[in-house]
Amino acid sequence: MTTLGIIQARMGSTRLPGKVLRRLGGRTVLDRVVRAARDSGVLDDLVVATTIEAADDAVADECARIGVACHRGPVDDVLTRFLGVLETRSADTVLRFTADCPLLDPHLVARAARVFSAAGVDYLTTSIARTLPRGLDVEVVRAAVLKEIDKLAYDHHRTHVTSYIYSHPADFDVIGLTAQPDLSYLRLTLDTEDDWKLIEAVIDHFGDAPVAVRTLASWLDVQPELAALNAHVRQKELDQA
Repeated sequence: MTTLGIIQARMGSTRLPGKVLRRLGGRTVLDRVVRAARDSGVLDDLVVATTIEAADDAVADECARIGVACHRGPVDDVLTRFLGVLETRSADTVLRFTADCPLLDPHLVARAARVFSAAGVDYLTTSIARTLPRGLDVEVVRAAVLKEIDKLAYDHHRTHVTSYIYSHPADFDVIGLTAQPDLSYLRLTLDTEDDWKLIEAVIDHFGDAPVAVRTLASWLDVQPELAALNAHVRQKELDQA
């Protein structure tokens, strides 16, 4: 079984433009996501899926610099971007990543891939019943299912790639992976300046290497002023651009 990782990345974030190429401890945010995905040890191949917009020439340049393949496709139809990658790569399984998760934990990625393989399902996600911090989620899907939903997904489902699958659980074999303890109260994704302040503090303390989620959570538990930096930030709804 061939496992392909796809990282969606673009410069045009509405709340924090250019966030994927901001630098954290000498690396770009995108570089950190690429490294964490590779460090999981479960991928046979990895591709960054960006857009055809001129602003994303910078993303393509960064991919060349750090040695990861890059595919370019539509801006808002991210599902088509993913399917474009699959036209150029042979894969049975796809792990979906987003480039705004610089604290991605490779061990969690590996665990999700193992559970998916053992369960033999269509789709696995850690976000249906969230127990992980936002920003550490993992999604695994059969490549054949991504191709199948191309005929079914519409509107925001094409932007969010997999949302049609988990919105129609009667049509697909879907499982939600949870972990204990429940750390869902933490926000470790990058979408606003306050998110940036928290993530910068984490990198300043722990250094260059990826940090295990429990280690990170234990440290933040005794740094409540840091965890409070972005506690007010609300995630966009599924149908918001």
